[in-house]
Amino acid sequence: MRIALLAPMPPEQTGIADYAANFCTALQGLGIQVETPLAGVGNDPAKALARIASFDWSAVDLAHGELGGGRLAEFAALSELRRRFPRLPLSATVHDPERLVWRRARLPWPLSWAEHLPAPLPQVATVLADPLCLREERCLAAQLDALVTLTETGGVHLRRRMKLGADKVRVIAHGNPIIPVAPLPPLQPLKLLYFGFIYRGKGIEDLLDALAGMLRDAPALTGAWRLTLAGGSAPEMAFAPGGSYLDELRARIAELGLDEFVDWALDVPAEQIPSLIQAHHAMLLPYRESKKLALLGALRGTSGALSWAAACGRGAITSDARAFAEEVAAGNGAIFPQGDIAALTQRLRELCERPQVAQTWADNAQRIGQDRQWPVTAARFLQLFTTLRGGSQYVA
Repeated sequence: MRIALLAPMPPEQTGIADYAANFCTALQGLGIQVETPLAGVGNDPAKALARIASFDWSAVDLAHGELGGGRLAEFAALSELRRRFPRLPLSATVHDPERLVWRRARLPWPLSWAEHLPAPLPQVATVLADPLCLREERCLAAQLDALVTLTETGGVHLRRRMKLGADKVRVIAHGNPIIPVAPLPPLQPLKLLYFGFIYRGKGIEDLLDALAGMLRDAPALTGAWRLTLAGGSAPEMAFAPGGSYLDELRARIAELGLDEFVDWALDVPAEQIPSLIQAHHAMLLPYRESKKLALLGALRGTSGALSWAAACGRGAITSDARAFAEEVAAGNGAIFPQGDIAALTQRLRELCERPQVAQTWADNAQRIGQDRQWPVTAARFLQLFTTLRGGSQYVA
């Protein structure tokens, strides 16, 4: 079988690029030939269409796209492929349901004039143009042969918003690398980890405020925990017109009196991620959903960081943003209402007072991680791809 994977690829610094690279390797491990015609185009729809035009599609059995992360290139490529090759099997993994892309590459006239005006006029124009974007998303969704979500929650929301039949959307959980089991570190002190790209909107400030509150309200727990802030700090994410976000976080840590309890691990090489996570007891993901994005729909994706937690056999405390509640519903963590600092403080305090709970979470996370290892996940996709080819049997 020869497929075209329409996705960003490393060295692009996005979670979807990391996912696509692992997915590609896992498929190749099953004997599938994988072409990546959009590698290197960035998020440029025009360049994506040029690649589609120059690529030889005659020997490709199907094309599969990775949609999400605000990317437009893959959406444009899938739309063009359906136009040019009506019988070519097309599928896509939708990483950010309930929408496919959430925005158009260009606003229609006369709203396009707002793109050059001060905020919030461009954002208002995007909302006004959203019915057109939604219609285009529904059109492509109807034309694809199958759509995949990473969670049941995402599948339900995607089917409802895209007006799809139940048989059009499949659920295949986020793949995990195969990582040897490692025991938890000693339970004192409890080692807590934020892991992921570090930029505004991840709720990191809420986490710091909650830890400061626990330090104030439960002084007996002083020294019973440490926090590591770890993840990518790409310049385009860590910096904004307001200055360095990392510097803002450091200043907030100092202001809250947390300096002696917080460690940093920035831009950790991929091969060191498992040892980093397994050196901790639990992951903390205090994400907040964007209020601006909520005007366009409900974001019900999951997290690559949560996938890493399961792969490494570690539980997590997460907000109820996205589809996180489903991801920690198997006894591998706890949730709190997003933005509710008091509730997050309580979850942290409960864990610090009963650190043995981290072992239960780790045991359950390990079982989840084994079920989602990339070879298993790739085999599930292979079953789907075989069906899309018309049911012909393919032997790796």
